[in-house]
Amino acid sequence: MPPQAASDARQLADEVRGEEPGVIKGPLKGYHHETYVLWLDGGTQIVKVREPRAEILWFDRRCFESEEKLLRTLKGKVEWIPDVLDVAGMGFQGFIEGRTLPTRRWAGRRVSDAIFDQIVELFRQMARIPPDMLESVPRRCLPEDRAEDRDTDGFLERLVVFIEDQVYKKNHEEFGELFEQLGVGSESFTRLKKKMCGLRPRPFSLLHADLHRKNFVVDSRGQLWTIDWELAMLGDPLYDLATHLYLMRYPETQQRRMATEWCRVVESANPGGSYGWADDLDVLLDFKRAQSVFTDVIRVSMSLGDGTGFNWAALPWAARKLQRVLAAAAGPLDLAEVPSHTEIMTALMRRRRATDAGTRADS
Repeated sequence: MPPQAASDARQLADEVRGEEPGVIKGPLKGYHHETYVLWLDGGTQIVKVREPRAEILWFDRRCFESEEKLLRTLKGKVEWIPDVLDVAGMGFQGFIEGRTLPTRRWAGRRVSDAIFDQIVELFRQMARIPPDMLESVPRRCLPEDRAEDRDTDGFLERLVVFIEDQVYKKNHEEFGELFEQLGVGSESFTRLKKKMCGLRPRPFSLLHADLHRKNFVVDSRGQLWTIDWELAMLGDPLYDLATHLYLMRYPETQQRRMATEWCRVVESANPGGSYGWADDLDVLLDFKRAQSVFTDVIRVSMSLGDGTGFNWAALPWAARKLQRVLAAAAGPLDLAEVPSHTEIMTALMRRRRATDAGTRADS
């Protein structure tokens, strides 16, 4: 069997190292990117080299053209973020050595007070950065596709439309029948849009938009670093809190405390930034629950395998996960009923058979 060709990310890592002695470690675990870590100049420079995985579907709206250009601009404005180092004429993020926050259920959902306080401080620093402070950073989205400052309804509407166009419609040919069997269709977006309006106006600021446990790294001194700014955007600061609470799964008492502390520091740093938060937070959390239906149905289905193999042992687990996701989103999507565990397993198996039939037809 001929040797497998090196990936683009590995080739880039070798190119960056060049003829100099250096250690390459990887690929690291990660969903969206293939990542390698390079120790250069005797370990005085440690950088990440990564490339997007070609086979990965992107389900999140991206605002800035370059994460590295954003990080350069944020230096001095937001503390404890990766440096961008120039190596071989290119800019690479410095690698943060440490551990991510625990994600396993038995490790507990609560974070320590020291970590909690550093997350609150991060929110304060981001709230101080209005859109005009980042005008020099190139954007992906067109000006006409950006909500005006304080237009929180417009900001959320664009996120709903992105999920409808770039997740649901874009993948409808392959997953449309599965969505229908789970009780979700195009009419779900009509219902969702009606529920996702009436938000209070709040001044926009910088959002990380993906603050979960794997994007926090604690170094040997206990300092919390925030990584993976690829999904950062400018918009309603309350959306960042909703996303954070949804992804972190804090215990109820710590979730309430985070919301209270967020309100305190954001209002101080960006007056009006917390206006109406007590009512609007539930609306934004409902959006996150609905968003998860469209992303998780595709991801969970794909995780079971296509064409050449199917993970039958994981099927019950996959169905249970989708049932939980659908139950959580029943309100915002106005679902008449949530399919049973057996019905979801049947729907996933039907998609398997349809995929197999398509594979045989193409061969």
